[in-house]
Amino acid sequence: MAADTGVRDAAGVASIVWDRELAEVYDQTYRAKLEPSVLRPMVDLLAGLARGGPALEFAVGTGRVALPLSARGIAVHGLELSPPMAEQMLAKPGAGAVPVTIGDMTTTKVVPGSFALVYLVANTIMNVTTQDEQLAVFANAAAHLEPGGCFVVEVIVPQLRQVPPGQNARVFTLEPDHVGIETFDDMAGQVAWSHHWIQAGGRLVRHSAPYRYVWPSELDLMAKLAGLKLRNRWADWDQAPFTSDSQSQVAVFEK
Repeated sequence: MAADTGVRDAAGVASIVWDRELAEVYDQTYRAKLEPSVLRPMVDLLAGLARGGPALEFAVGTGRVALPLSARGIAVHGLELSPPMAEQMLAKPGAGAVPVTIGDMTTTKVVPGSFALVYLVANTIMNVTTQDEQLAVFANAAAHLEPGGCFVVEVIVPQLRQVPPGQNARVFTLEPDHVGIETFDDMAGQVAWSHHWIQAGGRLVRHSAPYRYVWPSELDLMAKLAGLKLRNRWADWDQAPFTSDSQSQVAVFEK
């Protein structure tokens, strides 16, 4: 889920930033993703891939994954573009063990610069909205990895088949406190928009933002151009086989 504020870094790269209002409702809106049953397979897989070495989370957000991975004994660093999101994480128990660098995952270098694992979850690769910028994310991940290290990407498989013929939109979330609709606005550029209505804390938060959907084969090519190769691709964190009917993917690329 992307926020509705765009900024450009020193290199002129446009990115999607979460503002304070959205950061304050993030954990409540996605509370189901904070459940131990959801986090356990994620942390198990990431800890295994880290092999005891340090890990770097691109778009660390409110620490949903970084904090339990740190509690597992992995030295975790975070990179986050939105200061309000980082503030939410830093207010939580255990956050003192997870240093956070404020910056864009397309260009920012984190110190120390060598990690056994870099990971990017929750569809956030799509928050950079051009192919060149997504490739820059892969290149930046590769630059942070030690030889043999892994870059893990969790992202949906585009669900164009679910859009009714002659229409360009679908409802992807329909809950009492959260309605989400995506519209496919630029099929050639693979750019869609995510529209949200969120009720949290006695207020209604409304926002829309673009994202660029990306195909599995396209991810593989980006990885290859960045000096990485596909090691595994699963349908989910439980490592279910990935098939043509899978709606999501967990892809592991090795340096």
